[in-house]
Amino acid sequence: MDLDRQGRPRSQRVVALGGGHGLYASLSGLRRVTRDLTAIVTVADDGGSSGRLRREFGVLPPGDLRMALAALCGDDAWGTTWSKVIQHRFGSADDPGIGDTAGDTDGLAGHAVGNVLIVALWELLGDTVQGLDWVARLLGAHGRVLPMAAVPLDLVAEVEGADPDRPDELTITVGQVACATTTGRVRSVSLIPADPPACPEAVQAIGAADWVVLGPGSWFTSVLPHLLVPELAAALVGTKARRLVALNLAPQPGETEGFSPHAHLEVLADHAPDLTIDVVLADRTTVHGATAELEKAASRLGARLVVADLAVGDGSPRHDPRRLAGTFAQIFEGE
Repeated sequence: MDLDRQGRPRSQRVVALGGGHGLYASLSGLRRVTRDLTAIVTVADDGGSSGRLRREFGVLPPGDLRMALAALCGDDAWGTTWSKVIQHRFGSADDPGIGDTAGDTDGLAGHAVGNVLIVALWELLGDTVQGLDWVARLLGAHGRVLPMAAVPLDLVAEVEGADPDRPDELTITVGQVACATTTGRVRSVSLIPADPPACPEAVQAIGAADWVVLGPGSWFTSVLPHLLVPELAAALVGTKARRLVALNLAPQPGETEGFSPHAHLEVLADHAPDLTIDVVLADRTTVHGATAELEKAASRLGARLVVADLAVGDGSPRHDPRRLAGTFAQIFEGE
């Protein structure tokens, strides 16, 4: 039996990739399953507080990194308090224009406390990873948070039908916010720069992992960008870890409007043709009787399909962290 330094059975080494609310959901479940968890986070946000700090200080956008750190906070008083602190946003949350996807505002209004804290540590330490590690230590985070790339990125989307009068026309949209809110249908995404340097610690974590989890999350703006960083993509293809793709509970307006669950897998295969998957995880109500089509799409990636009850019980399209945790544990132990 493989034991850790305390003589306990070694926990599965799990790496989760994504950004925003989707990664928050997967990390909230995974931290209940493993003691060895690393989040690798997209760094292409150009809106709201993150966009303002990125433009003003030339730093990585901190918002998705902050959300990942908040997800890794424990359920005790320390963890819940610090999670609320770093997620707290100056100004009223009801004010128009306040939020991570809003435009510029003056002063601290709209900034999240965690965003400012992260940027302050980056300035003091001069090291992105060290700064995030220090915030994780302060929070008592159950895992590590890393950026997927060492430089800020811009998303470029090929969009069909952005102009309602020209539904078949393809146009180019630049910027994460613009890509996520387009009225057309996103066909593919790319990055500027096209060959960004990956975070070395992220590449190392993937190489040492037992499991790599992609998704859920905004498919084109949070999940697929990881596959477009060459060093990261090579690590994902070459790792000995098993790979799991967790599908969303519902299509995202604009970005994946009208997408079926199996369409998400087809798009993933288009962006990473050399990547094989071991498990595709889907919510039972999301499949809506299309299990056969989804199984075919999963098998083309080399994966088996696991269908489970993953959503909260109120009918809203949100993952239940405890249901996710139970399903992750069953999959990890079963494999």
